[in-house]
Amino acid sequence: MKVFKYISSLVLFFCTTLSFAQSTVESASEAYRSEDYKRSIQLYEQVVAQQISEGKESAEIYYNLGNAYFRNGQTAKAILNYERALLLNPGDSDIRHNLRFARTRIEDKIDTSERFFLTNGINNFKNLFNSNTWATLAIVFFIAFLSCIAAFLFVRKLWIRKTAFYTGIVLLVVLIVANIFAFSQKNDRINRNTAIVMAASASIMTSPDANSQELFRLHEGTKVKLNKTDGNWIEIEIANGSVGWTSKENIEVI
Repeated sequence: MKVFKYISSLVLFFCTTLSFAQSTVESASEAYRSEDYKRSIQLYEQVVAQQISEGKESAEIYYNLGNAYFRNGQTAKAILNYERALLLNPGDSDIRHNLRFARTRIEDKIDTSERFFLTNGINNFKNLFNSNTWATLAIVFFIAFLSCIAAFLFVRKLWIRKTAFYTGIVLLVVLIVANIFAFSQKNDRINRNTAIVMAASASIMTSPDANSQELFRLHEGTKVKLNKTDGNWIEIEIANGSVGWTSKENIEVI
């Protein structure tokens, strides 16, 4: 009897929480349509906080929150949330389009260091799907691979065995690639090593010391890679390969 009451309480709590989240999202969307962007931001931030407390994240919510921030003139916050949405759903063209447009509004125009063209191609292909989709595809390829093995071992016709053999090799390669992509994207979500500059102007120093020499300045909305930390300081790297130290207060992790 106690177990039944406990389960009933959990179900009721889950349904109440879900209903509250849906209601908040609807209110946030309505506020956005009414051009009350501050109210929309406030409500979407509540949804994000609730989801994080439950160990969940939504690319759609981050995307909508980014739109509200952009409409409210807060470009850095918009970019931050677009980046978070893209991390969860890298194949979404709307997120990429809005992120590219938001980046045109920031002050820093940094040339990207040249990378081997094959690396860019692989990354673009990997970002066609998120980690869950790649994992699902890996399962499908694995089942197909097992079917090829079965056909090769138990079917007597030579042409079927040859087809199964070569198809199995291709499926094995694709299976390995899908697993690598799924693991890579999941690792990017868990070990987040990029951030957005949130300060209007952030000094980048030669060492983790306020009295050290200033190398250059970055402005809000610029994306940086995080290398290592030292107390309240963090070493960052920008797209052109330049490295320096800045206060943790100047950035927010994606």
